[in-house]
Amino acid sequence: MVTNLSAKHSLLTNWISEIRNTEVQTDRMRFRRNLERIGEAIAFEISKTLPWEEKEIQTPLGIHISKVLKQQPVLATILRAGLPLHQGLLNYFDKADNAFISAYRKHHRDGSFEINLEYLSTPSLDDRVLILCDPMLATGSSLVSALQALKDSGNPLQIHVVSAIAASAGIEYVLREFGERIYIWCGDIDDELTARGYIVPGLGDAGDLAFGPKTQS
Repeated sequence: MVTNLSAKHSLLTNWISEIRNTEVQTDRMRFRRNLERIGEAIAFEISKTLPWEEKEIQTPLGIHISKVLKQQPVLATILRAGLPLHQGLLNYFDKADNAFISAYRKHHRDGSFEINLEYLSTPSLDDRVLILCDPMLATGSSLVSALQALKDSGNPLQIHVVSAIAASAGIEYVLREFGERIYIWCGDIDDELTARGYIVPGLGDAGDLAFGPKTQS
């Protein structure tokens, strides 16, 4: 299942417009905060779909039967670009366990690239809800590599993918690899990918905009 949260206007679509805007992108703090707010908004939407149970809560004046999460999810992100989006999810799922993956594109002179995954830290995922975020779902290669590595740590009950902006081709690739077992939540969806795998119109390099430029590997 794929949810495009820009299909209807909301505050989220305003934040999406700002992270795309070259005039606003020069403010790194605002760029990071907008990604964080997008993560918060999507966390709220995901929470409506998660398993819950009723629990007796003692108030100062009596007992209230409240609806609460049945279990806390595992929040995972791909370093480094995913950190602000991850923080937004963590602000709302504040009791969640966390996983971190280092995955990046290693470019070749001919313009092609491969995905290098060098670090993984995760709790057991058996029968847990896994929420993996990456601000840009372009080709889907990094995300699929991360999910395949995470699966070695257990079999999740549900898998949710969170992206600020996704490309249609990347979404299709993830769905081909994982089928109906995965839910994809997008701040917005773009239809075009360049030959080098960048989303158009997209927003540029989310990691560089959030944390500064890097040398290219």
